[in-house]
Amino acid sequence: MSVYRSRSGELKLLKRERLAFEDSRAHEVLADRVGDLCAGFTEFNEVVDNKTTLLYATGVFQQLPQLEAAALVNSVYVDTGLYFNIVGPELERFYLETGMSACGSDDMMEGLIRRKFRNVVVCGSFQQSLGYIEDTIARLRESGTMVLSPRSTRIKPETAGTDFILFDYQDLLKNDRDTWRHKYVHMDAFRQADAVVVCNPGGHVGKGTIFELGFMSALSKRVIFTEEPLGVSVSFPCEVGLEV
Repeated sequence: MSVYRSRSGELKLLKRERLAFEDSRAHEVLADRVGDLCAGFTEFNEVVDNKTTLLYATGVFQQLPQLEAAALVNSVYVDTGLYFNIVGPELERFYLETGMSACGSDDMMEGLIRRKFRNVVVCGSFQQSLGYIEDTIARLRESGTMVLSPRSTRIKPETAGTDFILFDYQDLLKNDRDTWRHKYVHMDAFRQADAVVVCNPGGHVGKGTIFELGFMSALSKRVIFTEEPLGVSVSFPCEVGLEV
């Protein structure tokens, strides 16, 4: 276990120690141990929440079956309010290669603070917050992150001001039911993304985005709100605040 403080793109190692998880890999046992670990974070920071504290796990956690991993993430969130991000082997390798290329370090965290995502999907109200979404996408692309969806934010003129706007790479609707096809293509990109970034200026989360949150949760996808979410009736594992 390593505890770091990150400021202005610089990492400072605060603590490193070995933790014994014994022989059990049941999510209940692991969740209790992770909870004990999180309780100790107050030694380094007065506020421990999903805005200021990020958890990344590799090693034995990567070997958990999907259902056990999801149950562990849920348990840690309920007990601590933190999102327990289990980094897959391919993403871990990407972080290691990024850190080695950037500063010759074999510490995964050195790569992670330089580029958190290989690719993401960006969600939000395209009717009400398009400018905010465009700014977020620009920041992500400047960091080297690929935005899988939307691929463009140039609106088809025929759909401007309507309830369901389309972008220049999308074909026009066949009928009212065809909105589902476009919605599904957007949500299907969640599967390939390292994370889903939800743009919610002022905290507001629209009905369409709330619908998408269920799909994100079912896929156990990492979800990052740009601001503290309001109007979401059920709290679920997520992070708040986008730093790229």
